[in-house]
Amino acid sequence: MGMPKAVLFDLDGVIVDTAKHHFIAWRALARELGFEFTEQDNERLKGVSRMDSLTILLEVGGLTLPEDKKNALAAKKNDQYVKAIKQMDASEILPGVTDFLKALKEAGIKVALGSASKNAPIILNQIELYDAFDAIVDGNVIKKAKPDPEVFLKGAELLGVAPQDCVVFEDAQAGIQAGKNAGMYVVGVGDANVLTGADDYVSDLSEMTLERLK
Repeated sequence: MGMPKAVLFDLDGVIVDTAKHHFIAWRALARELGFEFTEQDNERLKGVSRMDSLTILLEVGGLTLPEDKKNALAAKKNDQYVKAIKQMDASEILPGVTDFLKALKEAGIKVALGSASKNAPIILNQIELYDAFDAIVDGNVIKKAKPDPEVFLKGAELLGVAPQDCVVFEDAQAGIQAGKNAGMYVVGVGDANVLTGADDYVSDLSEMTLERLK
C-alpha cells in the first residue's frame, strides 16, 4: 500500500500502561471492603465497564450490596484512579512510542489518538504528549464503544484521510476488530497468539520503523 497517510493509536496499553493504575485502585477498594483482589482476578476486568467491573470485584469478595452503595464505591474507585493518573509523568510512556511519533512527524504522516477513555486528555497532558497528536478522539466525543469503528472513523475524518490510508495500533481484541471494521490496516501490540485478526504484530512500538510501516 506504500506509506500510509495517517496512523491512529489506542492509548491504554499502546502509548502508556494505565491498566496498572486501574488495578491499584480496585485492589485498594477491595482491601477496604475486607478482601484481597489479585492480578489474576483483575484479568477479568479488561475492557469491562466500571459498574460491571465492580460487580465482578464484589463477586470475588462474596459481597452483595444495594445499588446506591455500589454507585458510591464506583465513584470512589474512579476518584482514586484520577488522582493516580494526575501523578503520571513522561517516564510512564511505553518503549518506542516517543521515537516512533517523532519519525512519523518528520515523514509528514498525521497521527491521531482513538481511545474510549474520558481521561485521555489528562493522561496525555501528564506524559507531555498532548501536542504530539494532530487529532484526539476520546470517550467524551464518541457514542459507540469498540468494536464499533466510530472512534477510528472519526479520527480519520478529523485528519482528512480516507480509512484505507490509515494504520491502527491496538492492544485489545475489540480494538483490533474496530480497526478492521473501519477498513484500516491494523497492527496488534502484544502476543499474536492472544490477539487475532490483525495484519501485523509487534510486542511494543520499539519494534516499529517507517520501513516496516510501508
